[in-house]
Amino acid sequence: MIPRRIGPSLALALASAFLLGACGSSDDSGTGTAAPTAPAAPVTSATPDPAVSTPAAGTSPAAGQPATTAAVLTRAAQGLGSIVTDDKGLTLYRYDKDEPNPSKWTCSGACTKTWLPVIVPESVQTSGVEKSLLGTVHRNGETQLTLAGWPLYRYVGDTAAGQTNGEGKGGQWYAVTPAGQKSTVTG
Repeated sequence: MIPRRIGPSLALALASAFLLGACGSSDDSGTGTAAPTAPAAPVTSATPDPAVSTPAAGTSPAAGQPATTAAVLTRAAQGLGSIVTDDKGLTLYRYDKDEPNPSKWTCSGACTKTWLPVIVPESVQTSGVEKSLLGTVHRNGETQLTLAGWPLYRYVGDTAAGQTNGEGKGGQWYAVTPAGQKSTVTG
């Protein structure tokens, strides 16, 4: 028989262990266990969850907070050719472990502290990116931007416009081209 004072402590310890185990784990290389609950939808028809508060476009999110943008642009990057950036000029990346058809994100937990999911409002402006290639995927009550089906992210190591410090990280993260392909080093 378990004494009364040990019983509640044991129950609390077991409940805590269960909850921590249910959270899943990942490292900053991006391996995660979560998956979206809905397929991608066109950016123009995306309806974000009104109960979810996201930072206003133009704010710089802290590590682990989603990155927001209201525009995607094409720019030339030294050694990479044409890549896609957000409205602040920060490089957008795709992750090889994600899936484009149907759109599915796999970066979760600790991964999202290094690779910030790009969250968008109802509509997104484009320049140099074919609007028909843009879409969204639902992510924990928010709307993550996709390009050619690939969920998009920002790298916390890019602190100024034009930087591509996340290029090739872990052999799985690449700046995304206007067609949704991973960038390749050019001569």
